Amino acid sequence: MAKRIEASNVTSYYGSFKAIDSISMTVEPKSITALIGPSGCGKSTFLRSINRMHEVLPGARIEGRLTIDDQNIYDADVDVTAVRRMIGMVFQRPNPFPTMSIYENVVAGLKLNGVKKKSHLDDAAEASLRSANLWEEVKDRLGRPGAGLSGGQQQRLCIARTIAVEPQVVLMDEPCSALDPISTLAIEDLMFKLKDRFTIIIVTHNMQQAARVSDKTGFFSIDKTGDPGRLIEYDDTQKIFSNPTQKKTEDYITGRFG
Repeated sequence: MAKRIEASNVTSYYGSFKAIDSISMTVEPKSITALIGPSGCGKSTFLRSINRMHEVLPGARIEGRLTIDDQNIYDADVDVTAVRRMIGMVFQRPNPFPTMSIYENVVAGLKLNGVKKKSHLDDAAEASLRSANLWEEVKDRLGRPGAGLSGGQQQRLCIARTIAVEPQVVLMDEPCSALDPISTLAIEDLMFKLKDRFTIIIVTHNMQQAARVSDKTGFFSIDKTGDPGRLIEYDDTQKIFSNPTQKKTEDYITGRFG
């Protein structure tokens, strides 16, 4: 079941450097939320805070509350592995496991979670590849290396791998930045289908993409280099792009900076 995400005064540090400051927003289930803003304003840091991926860096820490269906994922008794299982992530560049076949890539997470029954793995692989709109293109070559696919196909393979473990939230960090326009359109079409099952948050520098795919948009920015990123405005996407409340949002949307 898709989850509701609520951030309350989330502040993230890397050592002594404050990367984001007092981010508060609510993401509803079965929706697509886009995070936009200039480079270095904390979009990806906030995204990685949601599934605690930022913690892999030494000295990283967080203040504030970040809840998934009212459960604070930073509570001391929360299993980090369970959080990351519940909240899948797709990265900027396609990253299929290079030594694994297409099939092995899709079921890798399931095997890691202890699933051994071949019929279960087979069913999950087909269902995930179908959900990722990739099954028809690869069903006759599942044993071939995943790294041998085109860039757009590799990214859809990574999405299939992410959703195979049945997360409730899918985070996407600029998933189309390395893809051609046709592959980008395929990923966007896929997002529309997946939001019926998942809560999706996407970081993108492509404002047209944000306007096309998202239900809500959050605009992040900084005052000057070295300052922490802040959430300037968060609202329905249509309002953000047609009648933003903040002048800084309007200046970014219209290309006056960024």
